[in-house]
Amino acid sequence: MSYAEELREHARIAILRLLDDAPRYTSNVSMMTDLLRAYGIGYTRDQVTGEVHWLREQGLVSTEDHVGFLVVTATVRGLEVAQGVVTYPGVQRPRPRG
Repeated sequence: MSYAEELREHARIAILRLLDDAPRYTSNVSMMTDLLRAYGIGYTRDQVTGEVHWLREQGLVSTEDHVGFLVVTATVRGLEVAQGVVTYPGVQRPRPRG
């Protein structure tokens, strides 16, 4: 697996875990971009938006576009992936929290 592929899988699980921690399991791309940087994933807004769209296509999140302001909510399936209950191809399996 290439570095870029590994980074994408890390970014996807990080997004899902951020949503798992967020009130109502909802956040926005701007906030998630800032938080991903704190975790060492220096993605641009466009890159985060791309990953969010991929996650939506997989049924792991839903989105609402408010005139360019993208709001993201985890689905039950997305939360199960974030919590390590199930695995999903293309998303890194989370390590135990602790």
